[in-house]
Amino acid sequence: MKKEQKRALSLDALRGYSILTMVLSSGIVFGVLPAWMYHAQEGPRSNFLFDESFYGITWVDLVFPFFLFAMGAAFPFSIGSKLEKGISRRQVLKDILLRFFRLIVFAVVCQHLYPFFISSPQNVHSWLMALVGFGLLFPMFMRFPAQWPKRIQLSVRTIAYAVMLWMLLTVTYANGKPFSLYDSNIILLVLANMALFGSLIYMATINHRLCRIAILPILMGLMLGSKSEASWNHFVFEFTPVGWAYKMVYLKYLFIVIPGMFAGDFLKDWLQSQQANDKEATTDHHIYIVGLAIMPVLLMILNLYGLYTRSLLFNLSGTIILLALLWRLLPHVGGENHKLWSRLFWAGAYLLLLGLVFEAYEGGVRKSSSTYSYYFITSGLALLLFITFTIVCDIYHCKWITLPLGYAGQNPMIAYISTQLLVMPVLNLTGLVAFMKYFEQNAWLGFLQGVILTAAALLVTAFFTKRGCFWRT
Repeated sequence: MKKEQKRALSLDALRGYSILTMVLSSGIVFGVLPAWMYHAQEGPRSNFLFDESFYGITWVDLVFPFFLFAMGAAFPFSIGSKLEKGISRRQVLKDILLRFFRLIVFAVVCQHLYPFFISSPQNVHSWLMALVGFGLLFPMFMRFPAQWPKRIQLSVRTIAYAVMLWMLLTVTYANGKPFSLYDSNIILLVLANMALFGSLIYMATINHRLCRIAILPILMGLMLGSKSEASWNHFVFEFTPVGWAYKMVYLKYLFIVIPGMFAGDFLKDWLQSQQANDKEATTDHHIYIVGLAIMPVLLMILNLYGLYTRSLLFNLSGTIILLALLWRLLPHVGGENHKLWSRLFWAGAYLLLLGLVFEAYEGGVRKSSSTYSYYFITSGLALLLFITFTIVCDIYHCKWITLPLGYAGQNPMIAYISTQLLVMPVLNLTGLVAFMKYFEQNAWLGFLQGVILTAAALLVTAFFTKRGCFWRT
């Protein structure tokens, strides 16, 4: 009897880390923290106004690409496993299209449920509507118990969709705005497009991995050529028959999602090899493995500092030195562990150095509007940091890290919206939000506010995850 494949704890943890740091970055007090605690183009150096003339990245600029990377890394486990079980490609394609539709719905619905979008200033009506909407999202996206008849599941889900639609259509939003499909959460909208196109690319190249690399130069040429208004590239790039659901510009994030696919393939191959050998990953040569776990973190910190402060030569030199040290540690680890970490290292090192080579192009690395160096640097750092996550979560099973991040990683939809649709409405309705003014006094308290709100989101997510209540698209 074939054993069930082990779960990739590191992938759940990476996804959870991305979601929770995303929540943290939106929960810190705006205006009292140092510049590196905000997006590089929005901090104190630009008077808290968006200014794309500032280059560099901060930790906040890494959270979204890391989640995109984790999405790509999940395809071998979701789509790949379905095909391995004998599910037809036609059925998998139907699942991909349905997921895209449900993610679009989630993006539109969440935007219209945010209290700040419903009324300005926020009031009791907006907070209550957010809470009701949060409750309705459960029957809309929850995975029902297997023993429920299909007809009952469909009926409950249909009723929830109908009630949500009625509620959204009968509300007048802030500044008298009506309901509009064009008002949606941009992060969720990009994720929906990446789920669609990334899934299609993975399914088409599942047996031809290197073909994925060939897609990226074509995409780059299309993007560069689109800047000429007289070109056919421009026409294709601007053609958007359903602008509320799809724009060609979103495809630029495939530069992050596709490297994630390779990481997922590497991880899946590694897990299958462990299963085939009927043993856990060895933890020999502890000192070298710990060194391998630390080096990617140092690389991330160095590049955040060097690129943000524009110490470019220092950053490049330090990056090369740390990569060389990481490379020297790899031979001290043998077997399948060495194979996994070597593959992640070479792919990550190449993309990181490629990003630093591209850094001067387009003025410098920047999240908004995003540059090629941003795609390469963030995907390179994600590949390297994945080494750390596999060691911490899959080798040493550090539960105090793996469990909380895993809860958020297994239930990212709840983790992402629970602060705005549950935690903050409750704080406002109970009057506890008045105490949050205390956190505006200094940077430490401002950061503490973000930590508390993130912890609240994690507790909510862990509560539902432990009870088997998962939202799925």
